[in-house]
Amino acid sequence: MGEAKRTQFDETSLERLLGLESSKIGYYAEVKQKIQELEAANIGLRIKTNELQAVFDAISDGVAIYDHHGTVQHRNHVCPRLFPQETLVGKSCRALFHPDVERQPSQCPVEQALAGETMQISFTATRGDGVTRYFDVTATPIDDPKVETRALLFIRDVTDKRLHELQLMQAEKMSSIGMLAAGVAHEINNPLTSVAGYAEALLRRFRSEPELTEDPRLTDFKKYLEVIIRESYRCKGIIDSLLTFSRKSDGSVGVVNINQILQEVLELVRHKSRFEKIEITEFLQQDLPPIRGDAAGLRQVFMNLTMNALQSIEGAGLVEIATSEQDGMITASICDDGCGISSVLLDQIWDPFFTTKEVGKGLGLGLAVTYNIIKKHGGEIQVESKEGKGSKFTVRLPSCQL
Repeated sequence: MGEAKRTQFDETSLERLLGLESSKIGYYAEVKQKIQELEAANIGLRIKTNELQAVFDAISDGVAIYDHHGTVQHRNHVCPRLFPQETLVGKSCRALFHPDVERQPSQCPVEQALAGETMQISFTATRGDGVTRYFDVTATPIDDPKVETRALLFIRDVTDKRLHELQLMQAEKMSSIGMLAAGVAHEINNPLTSVAGYAEALLRRFRSEPELTEDPRLTDFKKYLEVIIRESYRCKGIIDSLLTFSRKSDGSVGVVNINQILQEVLELVRHKSRFEKIEITEFLQQDLPPIRGDAAGLRQVFMNLTMNALQSIEGAGLVEIATSEQDGMITASICDDGCGISSVLLDQIWDPFFTTKEVGKGLGLGLAVTYNIIKKHGGEIQVESKEGKGSKFTVRLPSCQL
């Protein structure tokens, strides 16, 4: 009797236990299924996240996301190259766009985007090495019903594009000035020809009619006429040089005499040296072999270098121009005793739009253009300079055998 009760109790307990275990097994199975579903969802989410990150990093522009407080939340790998400190995560938009004021709603693209407006601006930034870069920025709002509005920024470095545009503008301006100078030169040339022609006619009369030279009232006339003729032809020479410089270079290559190019340049700049009491000395090697090149381009090279030498001198000074030939290379050097260039800036002088001159006195294109022209001719240009001691630019070009 007791045995039967114990068996019945054990069966009841077993059933109860089995039922409990069954429910546990069912519960754990359901949990396991949910875990598997979550893992699959997480894998899909990670794949999507990686895809978005790949797209984010593949963009060649700097991309930054600002939260609703105007601080950097995310950035791609380009931002550290453009603005390593200003776009650090947690940095405010103030660091990049308005460091001097706390807020600038009308001009800050981030603040405009957070207000729900799309904004495009251009701005410049000067790096620690003094080089100015140009940037275009597009800011758009990111609307999300679950969180407050954020701002998406695209930052594009357009320095090369902007420099090319400025170079084209400068080239167009110089072309217009060249056309104007050519027109004025032609207009001046005509009356100068008449002045020189009539002066020569009067001088011929003095020579053919001796009685005129015997008239005491006309004693100085012959000397005066000779001065008029000489100065008229000197003016015509300057105008002819100006007309030569005003002609556009068509890139054609021919035989060029460097000494002749330098003489043409000096004909145009001597008036400046006389006015500013700067002495120009020439040491030009005679019978200098010619080179093959673009005469118009080389005129521009030596005009740039000569004008830079003259402009570096305040008050009286000296500019030395020399040419020589050795080992098949023509060397032309222009040396001055002007203000010189500091060693810190020497590596930057060939950069477009870098200039040590005051605002309005130069765009910084001369040496960049000079460097490119010399390289196209297969030559090289070097500079030696000490601040306060002057500079020496040396151009070397391969000679040609006729």
